[in-house]
Amino acid sequence: MRIALAQINSTVGDIRGNTETIVERALRAWESGADVAVFPELAISGYPPEDLLLKHHFLDDCREALDEVAARATGGVVIVGLPLVEQGVCYNAAAVISEKSIAAWYRKIWLPNYGVFDEKRYFA
Repeated sequence: MRIALAQINSTVGDIRGNTETIVERALRAWESGADVAVFPELAISGYPPEDLLLKHHFLDDCREALDEVAARATGGVVIVGLPLVEQGVCYNAAAVISEKSIAAWYRKIWLPNYGVFDEKRYFA
């Protein structure tokens, strides 16, 4: 199994631009022979999204972007980070996409809350 670590520089709040970069890099990874393309934490929203996470439309846009990645980035497995809302609770999560659908979720467990990190304010 070949894994491509797609280290990208996401821009906070630029969901459209981040999504385009993710799709392009995933397709490039598969053209290079990778089976899995792995993207950074909160790659769709950009990191750290901070108070943007308090805006419902922003969270909805991130989820729609994930669906777009699933539809367009075909050819292998994608693991990508984004904020996930379930029953009104926001998680710092990673989605595993396979065959145009979300196959699994991972919710970050250890949330740093020191220095520049304030994840416990935003994530469960």
